[in-house]
Amino acid sequence: MTVSKNINNPVGMGGGKRKKLSRAERQNNGPHRNLDRQVAADQKAELVRKMREKAGAAEGAGQAGNDTAQS
Repeated sequence: MTVSKNINNPVGMGGGKRKKLSRAERQNNGPHRNLDRQVAADQKAELVRKMREKAGAAEGAGQAGNDTAQS
């Protein structure tokens, strides 16, 4: 059996052709990665929101303490 050296013409490998990959898919940049990026962005946004709430609550408590001390 002849063995082809061309990756787009695999002789003896099931008789089918390989899927043509887009440039983005060849660089592991397919739709699954876009979903992962969106999930990561959502998690980061949630974390930032929680941190801001904590900082705002701590700042509000600190100002309330200072107001009573000044009065």
